[in-house]
Amino acid sequence: MRGRDGFARLLVEYCTDVKVKDDVVISSSYEAFPLVREVYRYTVEKGGYPLVRIRDELLDEMFYRYAPQDLLMYLSPLEEAFMKEADVLISIISPTHTKPLISIDPERIKIRSMATRRLTEIFMERDGMGDLRWVVTAYPTRAFAQEAGMSIIEAEDFIYEALKLHTSDPVAEWRRQAEWQDKIVELLSKVSELRIESDNTMLSLNVHGRRWISDDGKKNMPGGEVFTGPHEDSIEGYITFEYPAVWRGIEIEGVKLEFKRGVVVKASALKGEEYLKALLETDEGARRVGEFAFGLNYDIKRHTKNVLFDEKIGGTMHMALGASYPVTGGTNKSSIHWDIVKDMRNARVYADGDLIYENGRFIGV
Repeated sequence: MRGRDGFARLLVEYCTDVKVKDDVVISSSYEAFPLVREVYRYTVEKGGYPLVRIRDELLDEMFYRYAPQDLLMYLSPLEEAFMKEADVLISIISPTHTKPLISIDPERIKIRSMATRRLTEIFMERDGMGDLRWVVTAYPTRAFAQEAGMSIIEAEDFIYEALKLHTSDPVAEWRRQAEWQDKIVELLSKVSELRIESDNTMLSLNVHGRRWISDDGKKNMPGGEVFTGPHEDSIEGYITFEYPAVWRGIEIEGVKLEFKRGVVVKASALKGEEYLKALLETDEGARRVGEFAFGLNYDIKRHTKNVLFDEKIGGTMHMALGASYPVTGGTNKSSIHWDIVKDMRNARVYADGDLIYENGRFIGV
């Protein structure tokens, strides 16, 4: 891939600011090993101690398919130790197969999600305290390209531009993006109620006193969103999502959710409805919204079925069912955090009754 050196430098220096004697866990599949090597080198040069974890979708499928139930319910203390003790987590999404669990019984996935809920809680707690530096990014594998409907070179160019690696100074570009997003955060921080309206959506939520966070590429690369945790019992109305929702490789299309007092009381989908309903039964928190966000990266112009990119598309919003980020003030707990993206180019957003967003853009910001 072009620009692996610049890519690695962005992850180690800008996103996570690796320091001397940091324990740095680098997770990836073997497909992204060329980038892993560069990240490893920069980590060592900065004085950090790199630990590499190579994952493989075939092994994941084997575990879900063949593990007895008591093993599905088991959380290894080693997994917990990684999450508790690492100073930096660098996760490189680099699939060799994008739907490894497509034929796995959803109930087995639910059991495993419940078992690993503690890892999500530790991650959220440490993130909220500022005790963990982390970044998630993606590498253009053949599986990624095929799933996104792109050629291999096209996928490489897509990621290259989404990360602003096509510019002469990517770090400066991300800092400019951060300054603009800070203005949007300032606007939204004064708001109590948001209302989203379109032909297929009428939704209101209370964000009073909740903290809006700007994702400027420090934790997701690419970044390009502002998000918060709405009051857990405040969401009312219905919302329809134009883009497919993907959970661990399973696609659910045409999702429509109806809320009362913050809880999903009705859910339907044009494709994958059974799986949607199973996810909502994962635990008590899975029916509530842990995150509400606006996508602001206008260098991402198309949907890829990879939420790392899709949730940042300029002119979209997304909400996550499940766990809140405590840093926002959100309190919802769940073993899932499932982002679903909505196209906002034909929608409007009102803040305490005033129009602030129309046709995919904030007004006057």
